[in-house]
Amino acid sequence: MNSSSAPYWTFHNSIRNGPSRFNCVHLVILLLLLNNSCCYGASNKIPSSVVAFAQPSSSNSGKNVEEQLLSAIAENGRLDNTKRINGFIKQLEQQKSIPEPAIAPEVMGRWKLVYSTNADTASPIQRTAFGANQFNNIYQNIFVDEKNTLIVSQVVQFSNQFEIILNALASTSQYPLKELTERKSSGRIFGFNLLGVSLVGDEAIEKTPNARINFVFDEGNLDLFDGLVKVPYPVPFRLPLFRDVVKAWLDITYLSETIRISRGNKGTTFVLVKDNKS
Repeated sequence: MNSSSAPYWTFHNSIRNGPSRFNCVHLVILLLLLNNSCCYGASNKIPSSVVAFAQPSSSNSGKNVEEQLLSAIAENGRLDNTKRINGFIKQLEQQKSIPEPAIAPEVMGRWKLVYSTNADTASPIQRTAFGANQFNNIYQNIFVDEKNTLIVSQVVQFSNQFEIILNALASTSQYPLKELTERKSSGRIFGFNLLGVSLVGDEAIEKTPNARINFVFDEGNLDLFDGLVKVPYPVPFRLPLFRDVVKAWLDITYLSETIRISRGNKGTTFVLVKDNKS
């Protein structure tokens, strides 16, 4: 995605955040997340073009393991934490892949989530969204905006008419962001997991140079009726009180032109496939 796509991600400031609208929007989002009947038009299958030729193979080459992994995910579903799927993931992580993946050109673009371990340390909303089969269309867009800032955008697509877009300012050695300092808080609030629990300190040290994308959530919106209405997402990402707990990172442990495997700061493993339609 290039800077010409920027208007799609820009907030519409014509809708103001009054208290009553804040609560109303929050309620709408929770209903969309929790109510199965409001979600339609989504498919929870990996695109057939990706797995059409994915047949089991005795070879340990990266391409063959990719095919076996996608076949296993297609058979078992996005959240089936089987030893078979995890075995293929570990095999790929031990394979040679594109070096310095966080700054490689191949990491840019639109990626579709096809598998997640959905760790207990993830936030409740994340576990709900990933756990519902209806919310198949979950994407991650990585692009550079018109200000030459690296953006990681999370998109949960409920249907062709409804989606939530959460934009984060990102930082790598290629696109450093001075604001993005090390996260200090695990994220627990009074001992409870409300926003997700992050690795911090020594547990969060980057093990492989140029394999990590750091980011901080900055803004979001609920996109209704194919972009005709954009309602601000009701979380104050920019408030100093929340700024530390909305920091995150992804370690890219395997990258090819087709597949990306990432491990997040909350202990979740993600498998994504490149979406070449956009």
